[in-house]
Amino acid sequence: MGVTMGQEVLPVNPWLALTPGDDPAERIRQVGRAHERFLAGEPRSATMRTVVTDSWVRSAAHIRADATAPIDLADADLEAYRSAHPLARVMPIFRDLLGGLAEDGDHILAVCDGHGRLLWVEGHPATLRGAASMNFVPGARWDEAHAGTNAPGTALAVDHALQIFATEHFSQPVQRWTCAAAPVHDPGTGRLLGAIDVTGGDHLANPHSLALVRATALAAEAYLRGVMPIPRQPRIAALGRDDAVLARGGRTTRLGRRHSELLVLLTVHPEGRTGDQLGLDLYGDDVNPVTVRAELSRLRRILGPELLDSRPYRLRAPVETDFGTVSRLLDAGRTAEALDAYPGPLLPASDAPGVIRLRRRLDDRLRAAILSSGERRLLQSWLNSPWGGDDLDLWEAYAALAPADPLAARRVAALNREYACNVPATWP
Repeated sequence: MGVTMGQEVLPVNPWLALTPGDDPAERIRQVGRAHERFLAGEPRSATMRTVVTDSWVRSAAHIRADATAPIDLADADLEAYRSAHPLARVMPIFRDLLGGLAEDGDHILAVCDGHGRLLWVEGHPATLRGAASMNFVPGARWDEAHAGTNAPGTALAVDHALQIFATEHFSQPVQRWTCAAAPVHDPGTGRLLGAIDVTGGDHLANPHSLALVRATALAAEAYLRGVMPIPRQPRIAALGRDDAVLARGGRTTRLGRRHSELLVLLTVHPEGRTGDQLGLDLYGDDVNPVTVRAELSRLRRILGPELLDSRPYRLRAPVETDFGTVSRLLDAGRTAEALDAYPGPLLPASDAPGVIRLRRRLDDRLRAAILSSGERRLLQSWLNSPWGGDDLDLWEAYAALAPADPLAARRVAALNREYACNVPATWP
């Protein structure tokens, strides 16, 4: 796909909202019509960016198009959380590089954590009042599952800098804004720390705003590389992401799906696994030994013989994992910290039997710890997540702690009806 200028065909950047020659007003109308057709159940429009329509699909699974982002943190909880957050260290960089935009009265500077919770929202008071009308305020949850398609939430979902232009937003109350955002990572581990965002009018839909937020994110990561300790041993991030990231020696490597699964499986079997055992973990009974050996050979070339041994296949050095961190926190009874360290299920797109077992085991442990804690904040955080929103047991526990909350009672009733309809008929 490209844009023709004379005889030259220029490639289209899928992360930019507008292409050269686009009329912003016409594009707003065109996307608005596509949004209406999408909500009516019609097929996706070929004129839309795939990154946007994919986000609409994810958003529609959780919220309605008139939804408003909920408040997840407030007052003392918000202040304590953000003051301890790693991105607090780079706020001077964000303000230095992007603060001028926020001070001009037309733009807002926002920073969210890896869960999409806004930690800082800064700008001219009049612009902030306009943003507050859609709950674009510190403590609000702006991931896709709670606020729909938007630059910071979608940047977290796809782990890439991008723009979201006007009617590309899934939630209609947000469609008068345009924003550009970029994810920020822990340079030592590859963990997604959050995102930096600039929100304003339609004029933000230009290559310069995207380049600016991306450069700001890179500057923040470069600073953090100098002040955050680099782990002395390799670390794998595999929670809440379809592809694992391996960090070692200050460098990160994103792995493909099968290599992610293999590496996760090897970390929980330090004694080693045979090719047949790994084949069963990956494919179940439908295993092809040749395919398994080929995948392991490619993984060994990526990792190097100093990390991956064979006969049996095992990791030759200790490897830290984010899912192992959550497990250790649960072992120590530190449920709140475990929940904060949990950005989502283990390799959620994986259908490998061994990974599914690990994913369910960790989720069940965390869920049980939250339930037994009886803490309203922990229950609320779980229920506000995409993976916990339909958890009837935890909704009932939350409703018992918050009897005055009508949303909890309605949600319990709705889930009871839904699950009753899905109970299979019994035959005499």
